[in-house]
Amino acid sequence: MRSRRNFLACLALCAAAGTLRAAEDPVLRAMRDEMARSRALRIVNLDTPYYIAYALDEADMFSASATLGGLLFSERRRFLLPDIAVRVGDYKFDNTNYVGSGFLYAGRYGVDRFPLDHDYGVLRRYLWLATDQAYKSAVEAIARKRAALKNATVSEQIPDFAKVQPVKRVLDSRAETMQESAWVAQLKALSAVFAAYPQLRSSSVDFQATQGIRYMLTSEGTEIRLPQKLIFIRARVTAQAADGMTVRDAAVFHSLDFTRLAPQSDLERSMRQLAENAVALAAAPSGESYAGPVLFEAEAAAQLFAEVLGRNLALPRRPVMEPGRGGVFLSSELEGRAGARVLPEWMDVVDDPTQSEWRGRQLLGRYEVDLEGVVPEPLVLVDKGILKNYLLTRQPVRGFEASNGRARMPGSFGARTAGISNLFVRAAQTAPAADLRRRLLEMCQARNKPYGLIVRKMDFPSSASFEEVRRVLAGMAQSGGAARPASLPLLVYRVYPDGKEDLVRGLRFRGLGTRSLRDIVAASDESHLFEFLDNPAPFALMGAGGYVSESAVVAPSVLIDDVELQKIDDQQPRPPLVPPPLR
Repeated sequence: MRSRRNFLACLALCAAAGTLRAAEDPVLRAMRDEMARSRALRIVNLDTPYYIAYALDEADMFSASATLGGLLFSERRRFLLPDIAVRVGDYKFDNTNYVGSGFLYAGRYGVDRFPLDHDYGVLRRYLWLATDQAYKSAVEAIARKRAALKNATVSEQIPDFAKVQPVKRVLDSRAETMQESAWVAQLKALSAVFAAYPQLRSSSVDFQATQGIRYMLTSEGTEIRLPQKLIFIRARVTAQAADGMTVRDAAVFHSLDFTRLAPQSDLERSMRQLAENAVALAAAPSGESYAGPVLFEAEAAAQLFAEVLGRNLALPRRPVMEPGRGGVFLSSELEGRAGARVLPEWMDVVDDPTQSEWRGRQLLGRYEVDLEGVVPEPLVLVDKGILKNYLLTRQPVRGFEASNGRARMPGSFGARTAGISNLFVRAAQTAPAADLRRRLLEMCQARNKPYGLIVRKMDFPSSASFEEVRRVLAGMAQSGGAARPASLPLLVYRVYPDGKEDLVRGLRFRGLGTRSLRDIVAASDESHLFEFLDNPAPFALMGAGGYVSESAVVAPSVLIDDVELQKIDDQQPRPPLVPPPLR
């Protein structure tokens, strides 16, 4: 009991000072000691573990939501989430990369969350139970994988896991004070901005601040203790057109530092802009189907590269399937296209997680070590229009067997999902924004089109409700097109030869994919920054998924020679029978 009281006293002092030194951390000590015991695990007639990884995410989170100046909820939570991996077999063939990998075949011991007390003995016990559970599941998975392969023909045996050099990154962390009352007051003030717009059907502003520590220890010798912080404000608004169509807009503001969020005046200005966009969309006419040149300006261009290119640069590996049983597997549109042209020869793409700022602005995508304990470096993905590399994890794929440190999110079949960090799209041939607009009109005139289209914002990640997403995906499936669904364009303008612009609504892309990027004919001389929280879901939905990765894209506006958009003819809900109160 004395040692327990001494530890609590020490922890209280460290918390008061705002710092917990790594040398005093009982979590690391428990992980080291239990790892030493687990590495000696040997059971007769069962496969032996060759790799064990302990990962714990400890977080202190404050979240709140408000609408029209009223607080909907506020919540403070702390948690310690485990991610325990055991691989049996060897690097060439193990229990992963099988359709049943990742399932918990063993019984549950209540280890989905670990205790928060940092008690050394309790932590050892929970690590022991979690290791036992992971080991039994791994043994079952490799047996099923072997059985599945007996009735399958494999043309090439690719290793299941790539070797890496162990990494040590053990840093001290300083906890910041949660300014809950100040954040709630800020949140209510931002949501109150929408009260001045009775045409809106709904509006909300969400807030979340998280700080914590990521621990990782592997049997290879990797040891990681890294502080983590993220704060964001997310605002969403919807309105309804006279024909019943729901229109919306959204914006998210992020920071890796609690003190570097945008000023309140800038945030309120953005809230007003969201409301005005939604009101204008509700009054705008429905667009008509269109095929021709499209100009993606500013934010929309960066969103285009984030979704269409960035998400396809991750190369998932097709798992071993059960004979006679089908399975859903979404491959990359760029699979097998290494060495092929994917952009104009005057464009390059680099992913650089080491870059912390761009033109004085903090970049959201910076990180030191990925989820598999690999240190990333700047990576040239596209050179002079030619695809040179992919975002790779420790799961080898054909032609690329080494990780480049891009394991950003949990994945399927016992693997991780790769994701971008700070993606820089650069053009060697550029022109002023006015020239791109003029060229758009010239191309439309040459093709006898009465107008061209300008996209200024896309719904990426999507701010739609789950019901809306279901309708969108169903409509895309019926119309065909790219393998991966593309988000809807939010702000689309018809531009006429005399320079007049009309905002239109109700359009979706048809066939927009990586092959469309080869038809880029011009890029602007000014680049734009777009930041977002990525998640491993096939369709990027704002707030979806239990795990996100911070990402950023810097890209110029681009003019694409041929893009097809079609009118949305889905059945729409009826508008309210009476106008809103306080109109």
